[in-house]
Amino acid sequence: MRRNFRGLLTDAGFPEPHEWTTRELRTSFVSLLLDHGIPIEVIARVVGHSGTNITEKVYRKQLRPVISEGAEAMDDIFGATPRTVEEQPET
Repeated sequence: MRRNFRGLLTDAGFPEPHEWTTRELRTSFVSLLLDHGIPIEVIARVVGHSGTNITEKVYRKQLRPVISEGAEAMDDIFGATPRTVEEQPET
């Protein structure tokens, strides 16, 4: 399997195909789905996980930018700016 995979990478012109693994292909696949807004529940099913916990744990590095983008979008929507402790309203 690995030999065939690396042969395909060589044919496609990938640099240093001997350093690639099928795991990297799977990670790239998940990253592309995340970048295109596919819900984590759908991704978990596609990659064969029984739930989102495993997907979130394994692909944490790929999820972090998506979460950050979501938080930034919410800031833009609500016009929120971080408050310092002194600026917090008293309750």
